[in-house]
Amino acid sequence: YFKRWSAQLCNTSVIYLPRRKLRTDVAAAFPNLSPEQLTEFIPNKEELNVIKIYTHKGEAVTVYTNSKNPVLFEIEKALYPTVYTLWAYPDLLPAFSTWPPVLQKLAGGADLMLPGVAVPSSGFPQVERGTLCAVTLLGNRAPVAVGVANMSTTEMLAAGMKGKGFAILHTYMDYLWELGDKSSPPTLAPSVADPAEKESPEDEEEQEPVISCMADPPQHVDIADLSLKEQDGCARLMGKEELNENRAPERAEDDSAEVQSEAEDSRTPQEQMDELFNQCFFHALKCKVKKSDLPLLTSTFLRSHMVSCCPAGQQLDIKKSSYKKFSRFLQCMQHQKILQVKELNKGVESIVEVDWKHPDIKAFIVPEGFSSATAAQESKSEDREQSYHAPEIIPLYGVSAKMIPLFQESGHRKGSILSSSEVRNIVINYVKANELVDETNKNFVKVNAILCDCLLDKSEQDEITNLKWDDLLSRCLERLQPLHQVTFFGQEPIVRKGNIEPISITIAQRSSNKKVTIIKNLELYGLDPQCVANILQQRVQASATITPVPGTKDRVQVQIQGNQIHHLAKMLLEEYHLPRKYIQGLEKAPKPGRKK
Repeated sequence: YFKRWSAQLCNTSVIYLPRRKLRTDVAAAFPNLSPEQLTEFIPNKEELNVIKIYTHKGEAVTVYTNSKNPVLFEIEKALYPTVYTLWAYPDLLPAFSTWPPVLQKLAGGADLMLPGVAVPSSGFPQVERGTLCAVTLLGNRAPVAVGVANMSTTEMLAAGMKGKGFAILHTYMDYLWELGDKSSPPTLAPSVADPAEKESPEDEEEQEPVISCMADPPQHVDIADLSLKEQDGCARLMGKEELNENRAPERAEDDSAEVQSEAEDSRTPQEQMDELFNQCFFHALKCKVKKSDLPLLTSTFLRSHMVSCCPAGQQLDIKKSSYKKFSRFLQCMQHQKILQVKELNKGVESIVEVDWKHPDIKAFIVPEGFSSATAAQESKSEDREQSYHAPEIIPLYGVSAKMIPLFQESGHRKGSILSSSEVRNIVINYVKANELVDETNKNFVKVNAILCDCLLDKSEQDEITNLKWDDLLSRCLERLQPLHQVTFFGQEPIVRKGNIEPISITIAQRSSNKKVTIIKNLELYGLDPQCVANILQQRVQASATITPVPGTKDRVQVQIQGNQIHHLAKMLLEEYHLPRKYIQGLEKAPKPGRKK
């Protein structure tokens, strides 16, 4: 969890916390602490510092430090102890043991797989899925990692000690540990006299040298030496042990792959596509989407987040699933209370809330080997945005009450939706059926009583007896209710009332005669304002922010320093291929300076 984090740390601030509340929270989180230990843990007079840090995923973490060492960290209002705290209170959490070479992998960001967990002769502590646990090294009771159990003890044993055992949050030698005095774990004798560890029958040959190596000097094991600079004899032994540890997950993966392939063979293509959508959905929520991204357009979530989580060789196709529509898939997830979707703008849905504590999100395990591919895709955010497809926008017309007499002969009534070509054909057929073409000049149409009532103003009804074809059609379109249909890539068409608002680009003056460019209505065209702001900020090296549109509740606008209309025009017209008629304000671009 703390393998990488943003270098932008909040300034360390000394905050005089309400100690009573903090003690109450710690006592509730760790009921094993006695009142004396609690007072020692949260002292009355010593200074407590609070540091706000951000992980590489952008998640905010609050760290509490005491005597210059971090003692607690808080994620989403849940408290977790650091290794410094666990060295003082080694029995605070249920503990599971592993071998020293595994520590380097945990500190590097890996989770603890069950084949890497040593089985004690006395058995495992009884834990449930989601229980906070400590990880120790063989021969020393001092914890070196903190993690959350992915399975209960019963499930671990039932799985044959295969699969992911613990999601690791924090380890000795990670960046959180580096915030403290960087001390090494103390040497604490195992609480059980006989720490002999059991492995599967296949590995009994390798088990004996492990016992002999670890049992000779259990009270004098130097963890730093074991994990970072082993002696030659132990190094050879641990190399063999690490090889066995690597082989175990491989065997587990092979077995699980065979079971999975058999299961997939028995599923229909529709069931397989449903499963793929579920996998990419939970993968995207767990690894891609951050709270700061919300509200997030559903089209952006599918195109930029879920698609990037799709395994190699497979492709998401909602039409091949049982849902048929992506909106229906999201409604199903909303029914399970995983997220909440709202229509912030007419016809444009956005994800406004995600329950990251939902059991299904917590239980989801990211497929092995996905981290490198994911990192490569995240580093190409601009390339992902290039995959944007401009929506297809078609003007439509609704039959209004005044126009019913003209359209009822063709079987249409009030509210019927027609395209411009359909309107043209209906009018032409009506004129021909009623023999209204002027015999002396076929470019004109005679105005009968229905055309007079539908198309002429009161002041014109006594004066105009003939209309040109073009004038007749244009008057007809003007008196119909304006509508428009928007079709986003891979989604069903959406019909909205009125004419679509263009993307509005304006220049505003700020203090000190500074100019800013303001862009509105990007969401109507399937563009994520946050993505546009990020790309512009990188290209022009100017500050870009997202602010609410004045006078609205849920709409936002992009604001970037300087007159950036040239860059916007290139992005919207040349890269995103949006028609110029849907962009307003391009004429305000700065004019090139004249040569003197």
